[in-house]
Amino acid sequence: MAIPKIDTSFTPITHNPENILEVNALKKYFPIKDGLLKRTVGYVKAVDGVTFNIKRGITMGLVGESGCGKTTTGRTILRLNDTKTAGQVLFNGQEVYDLSKSELRALRPKMQIIFQDPYSSLSPRMPISEIIGEAVREHNIVPKDEFDDYIEQVMSNCGLMSYHKDRYPHEFSGGQRQRICIARALALNPEFVVCDEPVSALDVSIQAQIINLLQDLQEKYNLTYLFISHDLSVVEHISDTIGVMYLGNLVEYGSKKDIFSNPSHPYTKALFSAIPVPDPTVKMNRIVLEGSIPSPANPPSGCKFHTRCKNCMEICKSVAPEQKEIESGHFVCCHLYDDVKSVSENG
Repeated sequence: MAIPKIDTSFTPITHNPENILEVNALKKYFPIKDGLLKRTVGYVKAVDGVTFNIKRGITMGLVGESGCGKTTTGRTILRLNDTKTAGQVLFNGQEVYDLSKSELRALRPKMQIIFQDPYSSLSPRMPISEIIGEAVREHNIVPKDEFDDYIEQVMSNCGLMSYHKDRYPHEFSGGQRQRICIARALALNPEFVVCDEPVSALDVSIQAQIINLLQDLQEKYNLTYLFISHDLSVVEHISDTIGVMYLGNLVEYGSKKDIFSNPSHPYTKALFSAIPVPDPTVKMNRIVLEGSIPSPANPPSGCKFHTRCKNCMEICKSVAPEQKEIESGHFVCCHLYDDVKSVSENG
C-alpha cells in the first residue's frame, strides 16, 4: 500500500514587529503504524495548513468542534510536540523549531500553557508552593532570598492565600486548582500564554471568575493569549480576534466584531446558530449539520466541509478553497467567495 506523499511546501513569510506570534501554513501529522514491522501506512492530519497572526497584548480565540485540531495547534506552537510536519512558527520573529536546546530553554518561560484539566495537570505529591515555584527556581527567575515572597505575591495576584502554600491539590476545589495552574504559568513572567479550554471543566459561576482573572492579569502584565475553547459565549467575552477551525483547517479568521456580526463560512454560521438566546420569545433559526465529522486520517478531497455543507457545489468536491480576504482583516476559506475580489487585490 503506497503511503500518500506529504506536501511540505509553503511560502515563507517575513516577521512583522507588531505580531508576537506568526503561524504560517502550519501542519502537524501523526503517523499511523500497522503490521508486524509497524510501518507507516498513513497519517492523521491533525493540523493541516493553519495560518494566523497574533498581535501583542490581545487575545485570539480558537473555536471549533471537538477533534478539529485546536489543542494540537496550541501544543505545536509551543513545541510541546517534538516536531512539526511543515510550516512556520515565528515567536518574536524567531522560528521556534530552529532553536537549539539551550535557546529553547531560554525561551520556555516566555511561552506558557494553562491546561484543560486543572487536577490531572498538577502533581498530587507536591505542595502548592513547590508546584508554582519549581520552574521559578529552575529558570532563576528571582534570587533565592526573594523566592518565598515572590511565590506569595504570585499566589495573591491569582486569588490564592498565603496559607495555601503547604496544601496539596486534592484539598482545593476545581476553581482554586485552575487558579494554581494560572499562578504556575504567571510565575515565569510569560509574554504569551496558550489557554487550552481553561474553564470547560468548571461551573458557570466559577468560569466567570476565572475569565475575569485572566483579563485582569492580561491588563496588568500585558499578556497575549491564544484562548482555545468550544464555548462561543466565553470566546466572545474574552477575545479580540477569532479563528474557526474545522478538521485541521482554519476556515475563517478575523476580528471579533467581524466574525460575530458577519459570519461568512457555512460552518461558522452553523456554529453561531447553536448559541442559545436568553429570550423565550425569540425563535432560533438553528442550522443542523448532517452527518458526523470525517476522519482526519482520511479527510474528504477538496473542501473538507463539503460532505456536511448545504451550499456544496461541484468545485467543492475536488478543489480545496484558498484563503480570501473578503474585508480588511477578515479571511474565509470557501468557494462561495471565489468571485469576490480580495481586499489585497483591490489595493
